[in-house]
Amino acid sequence: MIGMDQYELIRTAHRVYGKSIRTIARETGHHRSTIRKALAGVEPQYHLQQERFSPVMEPVAGVIKEWLEEDPERPEKQRHTARRIYTRLVEEKGFQGAESTVRRWVREAKADLGLGSRQAMVPLDPEAAREAEVDWGSALARINGAEARIKMFCMRSRFSGKSFVKAYPWERQEMFLDGHVRAFDYYTGVFPVLVYDNLSVAVRQILRGRQRIEQDRFVSFRSYYTFEARFCNPNAGHEKGGVEGLVGFARRNFLVPLPEVGDFEELNRMLLERCAQHSLRIIAGREDRRTIQERHDQEKADLINLPDHPFENSRPIQVKVDAYQTARVDRNRYSVPGAWVGRWVWAYVGCEQVQLYGDGKRIAGHPRVFSNGKWQLDPQHYLGLIERRPGAFEAARPIRQWRASWPEQYERMLGRLRERQGESAGTGEFVRMLKLHASYPEHQVEQAIGRAFELGSCSCDSVRQLLEVGRGRRSDFPALEPGLLPGVTDREWIKTDVSRYNRLLTGGER
Repeated sequence: MIGMDQYELIRTAHRVYGKSIRTIARETGHHRSTIRKALAGVEPQYHLQQERFSPVMEPVAGVIKEWLEEDPERPEKQRHTARRIYTRLVEEKGFQGAESTVRRWVREAKADLGLGSRQAMVPLDPEAAREAEVDWGSALARINGAEARIKMFCMRSRFSGKSFVKAYPWERQEMFLDGHVRAFDYYTGVFPVLVYDNLSVAVRQILRGRQRIEQDRFVSFRSYYTFEARFCNPNAGHEKGGVEGLVGFARRNFLVPLPEVGDFEELNRMLLERCAQHSLRIIAGREDRRTIQERHDQEKADLINLPDHPFENSRPIQVKVDAYQTARVDRNRYSVPGAWVGRWVWAYVGCEQVQLYGDGKRIAGHPRVFSNGKWQLDPQHYLGLIERRPGAFEAARPIRQWRASWPEQYERMLGRLRERQGESAGTGEFVRMLKLHASYPEHQVEQAIGRAFELGSCSCDSVRQLLEVGRGRRSDFPALEPGLLPGVTDREWIKTDVSRYNRLLTGGER
């Protein structure tokens, strides 16, 4: 078979220079039938009549095939590469061939075995209001002046492309469920089918095929909202490629440059605004030119209605209160009143709050902290004990935490009380003032302590009296018993009629 250069030479000699087939055959040495095929336009093609024999590869072909067939049973990141196969052949079999020969042979062998090739995909036309995809993603943000790694809960409609993103400090089950609740409110309904990969917060065990044993809490959640959960095959993230793309898109477009925010609440307001802006876009490649929001307006009428009340999303944990009046939850401590020391209580752990219950009633509540070894203490739980032990005031952890942020007038009042009453008695009186926070709003107590200091009336009773006056009423004290103080409590007091004195000024009747 002639090459392409000879094919061009033959046709040019005949068509341009008018040479005959005989002449071209004599000049080129090709058979006249070959020349006739070239002139008829039959392009030269190569056909491998039989398999090539590779004397250097044939002795080791069976070993290589055996290694490749065993690879799918090993961890994905610990399988043979062509380079590793070559080095093993040299070390174990004394192989003398070139590495490039091994690479070419391994590539062809993998193709024959169906290993390492990209899977073909069927183009899908998602049905309106049927499915959405869910996933987690990671990113960085500057929160309260410090760089922090955040977790992004992402949900994306397959039909409209409308996206929801919410940031959390951790990737826990209660955050996972809360993300769903917030997303359902955002979409104003529930998608009948949600597609996941095999998240541990939802799946306890992967069985054969698409069968899964789900986490009990997740089963309860999806039963409450009556949607179907569909899980991807292991290591098949492309089966929910829309939300996989959303994770990267949100990281590049919503969080670049790194947002500077005060807390997660501010960060999530920003993310929600950017999701709303993204809904005004038109997705490239769609057959119509409607925006994401316009497509969502079509699908939301067919979403499952939200239940009357959102799912009660808190994780109950039974814990024992230690001698420090704290219940340990997720390696952090939360305080309770001293009466519960040594007793078992229930901690209901939510995304933002930890509520503590004992004997069926709420005994304490705290903002949830996300770290290890943190103490979340309510000073009111310790003031009674500190009042009895005023020497512990300066070193008490709840007082030190509170003292870092309390108003300046508190320090002035504490100093004045210690000057007048001494270290121990003055501290005890100040602690009694602090206990007023349990009965009155914080800002009112702050104002009353400041006012009492200005008036020079430094006592808990004076602060309480100012608080009562501030409420528009005076303190009512019960009358003493008549026989308690003879000559005092048993006397009848007659209210003076002051109008009689006014008549003296006008010369009236006395």
